[in-house]
Amino acid sequence: MTDSRQQMTLAVHAGNGHDTLGSPFTPLYDTTTFRFDNTASLLSVINGEKPGAFYTRYGMNPTIKSLEQRLAALDEAEAALAFSSGMAAISSLFLAHGGGGIICLGEIYGGTAELLQNQLTGIGVNSLFLPADDHSALEQALRQGASLVFFETPANPTLQVIDIQAVAGKVHQYPAKVAVDNTFASPVNQKPLQLGADFSVQSATKFLGGHSDLTAGVLTGSADELTKVNGWRKNLGQMIAPEIAHKLKRSLITLPLRIERHNFNTLQIARFLQAHPSVETVFYPGLETDPGHPLACRQMQGFGGMLSFNVKGGTVAATTVIDNLNLIALAPSLGGAETLATQPVTTSHHGMAPEQLQQAGISGAMIRLSVGLESVDDLINDLQQALQLIAD
Repeated sequence: MTDSRQQMTLAVHAGNGHDTLGSPFTPLYDTTTFRFDNTASLLSVINGEKPGAFYTRYGMNPTIKSLEQRLAALDEAEAALAFSSGMAAISSLFLAHGGGGIICLGEIYGGTAELLQNQLTGIGVNSLFLPADDHSALEQALRQGASLVFFETPANPTLQVIDIQAVAGKVHQYPAKVAVDNTFASPVNQKPLQLGADFSVQSATKFLGGHSDLTAGVLTGSADELTKVNGWRKNLGQMIAPEIAHKLKRSLITLPLRIERHNFNTLQIARFLQAHPSVETVFYPGLETDPGHPLACRQMQGFGGMLSFNVKGGTVAATTVIDNLNLIALAPSLGGAETLATQPVTTSHHGMAPEQLQQAGISGAMIRLSVGLESVDDLINDLQQALQLIAD
């Protein structure tokens, strides 16, 4: 388990030191380009012979660099790249490392699936979707030359937990890389790189930002492998804006404190829902009855701020509950200070074919909660009054 003092100290201090005037927090360099005294000085920065600022779209901006240093420190990574969104980070990763084919294990975010199925196939980047436990099909695809294995853990919206170390051990017998979407867990609860993954990707819009007021993404890994990704980021124009980088870095200061509260609230709500007569199933790896609980205890330091549950009565009952919540808001996205509720069939997985939803274990009866930082008693009371409307 990561020392909480170390994690908290990194959240406050990592990446500072770019200000010659001595500011304890790197200022916002809201600057597109930076001047040089002479050509030799410019070339030394461009060629990587010495650090320096050059052009913001290239990521060579002190505000962006300081954010990336903090993100790398929190992930215990050699390097980090910040992006304009989580999908920007994923798309550059796939373009840089997916040329031999991408294997997706388990359930993934609907936007990622759409990118793979509708856009990347058109430019020759092929993908294969496999159940997380189909080891023989995974090995066959690796033997055929797949270059990247990608999965989420815990997964959206079923909270399925996948063994990062086991997958990495199998994949690394072949010339392929492993990428984990760590958005649901955050680096406070889980560190994929320390478990053998080559890349950790997150939508920083979610828990890293934590206040529903910015859009960003991050990819961490080795400096050499991220150099291959950086060319795509630069030339596709996916760079994070300095203003957003500054805001995100400030948000990271409270990340360990916020995640601690998310973890606490969500476990209490999961236990409440598990005991409620109108709830059929609760998906949360923090519950001892959850099939992913033993593995989550091994590879996670906390169980996260996301859960899903199926209500009795199907789609109509779930809609009734959603529409009658008062404190909890009906809204997409996740990871903010406020608690949000959605039906995945109407948001993150809207438009998927019925057979795809069934195979993924997603039905209209499912409600996904992003549990915020409010008083847990107030959240439970709100859920109680809404669930009462579908009680037998």
